[in-house]
Amino acid sequence: MVNVVKKPLSWLKVNPQVRKTFDEESLRRLGASLKVRQLQPVLAQPDGMIIAGERRLRAAQLAGLETLEVKIADRQLSDSETKLWQLTENMQREDLTGYERWLACTEILTMNADWGGKELAEELDLDPSSITRLLSPSKCVGEVQDALKAGKIGISDCYAISKLKPADQLGLLALKLSGASRDALEEAGRKARNGAKPAEKVSRAQLVLTSGIKIVVSGAAIGIDSLLDAFADAAKELRKAREQNLSIKTLQDVMSSKAKRGAAS
Repeated sequence: MVNVVKKPLSWLKVNPQVRKTFDEESLRRLGASLKVRQLQPVLAQPDGMIIAGERRLRAAQLAGLETLEVKIADRQLSDSETKLWQLTENMQREDLTGYERWLACTEILTMNADWGGKELAEELDLDPSSITRLLSPSKCVGEVQDALKAGKIGISDCYAISKLKPADQLGLLALKLSGASRDALEEAGRKARNGAKPAEKVSRAQLVLTSGIKIVVSGAAIGIDSLLDAFADAAKELRKAREQNLSIKTLQDVMSSKAKRGAAS
């Protein structure tokens, strides 16, 4: 059990053996944001030693804040437990690459040998399907993992490639590196697996959930895989909206604006 409380900045301590440098301008922007709302608490040991969140502390000091919200462990954590907290915290960062997310997930699982995808999903507050995709590079050959590290392919590409036997993965990687779309990659993967005809694509899908909620999706050539990716992205945005206490109308405006920026880039 952990407690989240407001603590004076002077209570927090930074590990002197870990030296970090931060861009002052980015700290000032974060400080201005913290004056409005602190989205994530600093993580700390019972004695005030920071586990994760030194950047928030530095930003708060620059902004002239007196307190921060701090999540305090109910006991002194071991080195392995501290590492787990840090990895879990880092997984919430939006600037992590797919390669970094994969490594973080595998490290967490290595530290918790009795965990599976379900337990990892609960720890990171993610859908199990998202965890399956994040862990998919582990089923890929080294060349695919290297391409992910270099930023030449993404996690979704690895997921499509991981469905093939190792001997068949390089062909799909070459197809992706030649400029193939994600849907084209999925289709080629299906053909390679069983020679079946590609799944039907539609421009509009209407799904009625057991709760009675009706979801209508429209777009160009919608397939099961692209629908899964869309729902995973939507779930991520919904969780962020819930944390920020946004209304559905505001969420719609935010997502519409992001979509327009993406189309223009």
